[in-house]
Amino acid sequence: MKKILMIEDDVSIVELVAIHLKDIYCDLTKAHKGNEGLSLATKNKYDMIILDVMLPEIDGVEICRRLRANKIKTPILMLTARSEEIDKIIGLETGADDYLTKPFSIREFIARVKALLRRTEIDSTNNEPADEIFQYGEIQIDPTKRKATLKGKKIELTPKEFDLLYLFMSNPGKSFSREKLLNLVWGIDFTGYEHTVNSHINRLRTKIEVNLTHPIYILTTWGVGYRFNDEIK
Repeated sequence: MKKILMIEDDVSIVELVAIHLKDIYCDLTKAHKGNEGLSLATKNKYDMIILDVMLPEIDGVEICRRLRANKIKTPILMLTARSEEIDKIIGLETGADDYLTKPFSIREFIARVKALLRRTEIDSTNNEPADEIFQYGEIQIDPTKRKATLKGKKIELTPKEFDLLYLFMSNPGKSFSREKLLNLVWGIDFTGYEHTVNSHINRLRTKIEVNLTHPIYILTTWGVGYRFNDEIK
């Protein structure tokens, strides 16, 4: 069974989610306050964390920031009560892998959970050969070790950030729409969540670009999406 931690102060939502997660063979650990949830997430290993934005003691944005600062790369699905808060999450670049706005349908919720778990499982069990090491400019990426370096120093990337960088570097010059990136990296086959891509691209750029105003690695293809600069030697 997959182990999932849910940090949510609305008991009724937690109990409803628990029933449906059990149906897909997930074991749910519950926390209703920020401090409790942060402690559990830090001390234990989970396959996924479901994190509400508005929490007592410590809010979800701060919890997510602290987990990523501590190099905890567990996939995080954030829940937010108002659509306006999505912009706040993206702006703070907390490192969440996906998010849902309340109220959400259980069907959509389960689809998101399955997509995140499936992607994580593929990453950890993929036995296909991926021996080629890609090098462009001062960035090198080793798909087998899931390791990326800049000027010889390791770049700390979340699983989705690594997947994005690998996809771009293994397809230099090819432009990907936000919808295509959602499908290839997140496994989400519906529109309306392109801001998730924008958020992750922005965070990835902060880790590999010297000048965010004039990026040299991940370029914007106006009217289409993004591409990796194939002119870098």
